[in-house]
Amino acid sequence: MALSTTLQDFQLKIPAEVAVNQGESFAYVQPTNQEIEQLAAQFGAPLMVLDCEAVRHQYHALKNALPGVTLHFALKPLPLAAVVRTLLAEGASFDLATSGEIDLVASQGVPSERTIHTHPIKRDSDIRDALAYGCTVFVVDNINELEKFIAYKDQAEILVRLSFRNKDAFADLSKKFGCSPEMAIEIITYAQQLGIRIKGLSFHVGSQTASPTKYVDAINACAKVITQVTELGLPALSTLDIGGGFPVPYSNDVLPIDIFCAPINVALAQLPETMQVLAEPGRFIVASCVTSVASIMGQAVREGKTWYYLDDGIYGSFSGLMFDEAAYPIDSAKQDGERFDSVLVGPTCDSIDVVRESIMLPKLNNGDLIISRMMGAYTLATATDFNFFKRAEVVVLNEHVLSQELTG
Repeated sequence: MALSTTLQDFQLKIPAEVAVNQGESFAYVQPTNQEIEQLAAQFGAPLMVLDCEAVRHQYHALKNALPGVTLHFALKPLPLAAVVRTLLAEGASFDLATSGEIDLVASQGVPSERTIHTHPIKRDSDIRDALAYGCTVFVVDNINELEKFIAYKDQAEILVRLSFRNKDAFADLSKKFGCSPEMAIEIITYAQQLGIRIKGLSFHVGSQTASPTKYVDAINACAKVITQVTELGLPALSTLDIGGGFPVPYSNDVLPIDIFCAPINVALAQLPETMQVLAEPGRFIVASCVTSVASIMGQAVREGKTWYYLDDGIYGSFSGLMFDEAAYPIDSAKQDGERFDSVLVGPTCDSIDVVRESIMLPKLNNGDLIISRMMGAYTLATATDFNFFKRAEVVVLNEHVLSQELTG
């Protein structure tokens, strides 16, 4: 569990500096290299700087782009208490998948009616923990999972998750979860026989989805299922969860979020007026809100390149290099001087602990800092203490009460 202590004397005033990423949704204030160096001098390295103002900005950018859609932040990419507190204060709802995530939101005072539980495969204990907290909306995508709710049919409401394969997404989540429209009808029909209430449908078109067309196609397919349910005389569906996957720019530009969501809004407008629409953004909200600070703990020349050994690596904050898109913008705090083709590696004794094979950097000294942006999603959440190198400390900026959190 995260430790929190108040920063008594720490105040950081960040000047207006527009982020380098393209698109209106990323034009927010970021800490400068100089301010990052001040933090590293005070707290040491490795460090992860969480800027709650960026969290607020991204939440409202998506909320404005999807008017009328209730945003349930998916905790998975960055399950920190400060993020939960910040979004709760902005009126957000939350998407939960595990009992640990339930414990986190409950500890921060999130009302249970502002949560949904969307893991399609659950243990009985997961269901009981969610119900005990007061979360009553769950997701299923098969008959076996539906039957788990027979004992809880008077308490739970179900969203049936459909599968829409997306080879263009970074992570095609419909490969592992979801059912066909035909199977959805079978599940809904069987649920009626069991006395289990089906609230609606859900889908997830995949992480880092580059085109809104995937959402439009999925919404249109769900609309047909919604109509078919009514035609069969089954209870009308009231909810559609359009999932997450809204893209952020790591190394490539993406559409500004308002332009990206425009065709999605057109498709949603074709649904019945009474339909409640939810979304589960994760990466979009938090990817840009964390800056990584690592220091050089040693260096060597190998095959004509300088290898810089950092105190953070792929077993730590750069864990996304193993399984995520992970094209983080990386540079040195030092900007002056000629640049040379260099290699950045992590601190562990494992040879695969390589952060960047080829990067142009000025000549650096031991103790100099490497700064990486866009490090909020699937970094801290998946970091380890491998080789007994401790995870990066987290410093929280621009929360109502400044705080410091240690991951662990």
